[in-house]
Amino acid sequence: MRAHRDTYTHGHAESVLRSHTVRTVANSAAYLVEHLRPGAAVLDVGCGPGTITVDIARLVAPGPVLGIEPVPGPLEQARGRAAGVDNATFALGDVYALDHAEGSFDVVHAHQVLQHLTDPVAALREMLRVCRPGGVVAARDADYAAMTWYPADPRLDRWLAVYRAVAHGNGAEPDAGRRLLAWARAAGAAEVVPTASVWCYATPEDRRWWGGMWADRILTSAITEQAVAGGHSDEAELRDISLAWREWAAHEDGWFLVPHGEVRCRPAPA
Repeated sequence: MRAHRDTYTHGHAESVLRSHTVRTVANSAAYLVEHLRPGAAVLDVGCGPGTITVDIARLVAPGPVLGIEPVPGPLEQARGRAAGVDNATFALGDVYALDHAEGSFDVVHAHQVLQHLTDPVAALREMLRVCRPGGVVAARDADYAAMTWYPADPRLDRWLAVYRAVAHGNGAEPDAGRRLLAWARAAGAAEVVPTASVWCYATPEDRRWWGGMWADRILTSAITEQAVAGGHSDEAELRDISLAWREWAAHEDGWFLVPHGEVRCRPAPA
């Protein structure tokens, strides 16, 4: 029986997976590229629809790559995306109790995962356990409180406040990026290397995609139900927030920055 009962704040609605399916090693795991060598065995924790996982598999082939999720929903998409990539497989898995022996993987990777966990330190400790001596555990997470945009709009301020309230209500930490270094050290990691990188949405195409995705997500994902049920917002306000996203996307000066913290670390010597 799982000791941790985490809630994935976003859920797996189409508007959420639409965001996940554009992620690649280049735009979401560039800090890890030097460790993705041919022949490496990789565990991708919280793989979602598998776009990063499949990218990793191509880089480390013929090394085996396993993507895991705690629920089956996204794995169907991931397996379809991996067609023809023979070294990528997908399975159910619990980051708090990985079904692997100590030292099973050269690289253990988690993208936008720790921010949704009630005990990210325990998760990192387990990721370190299954990492081989000399291997690397890598995590990258956004930092919601540090997100910034232009032009200013009080309805987008409310979007951020509502989202953070929902995440905190789930016992999670939406401002995870700034905490990764502390969490890795608390988990007993050695040789922790902290870095940062950003996503920036400012071209007309990028604004349409990012703004349109959030305009839909605030109305059609698990966030919607949790925001209302938790008393953080109501349906009328969420519709206003959705409209604000569409107006931001249409603004020729629209600019949005998503900062991320990153860590690469190693298991401590026995």
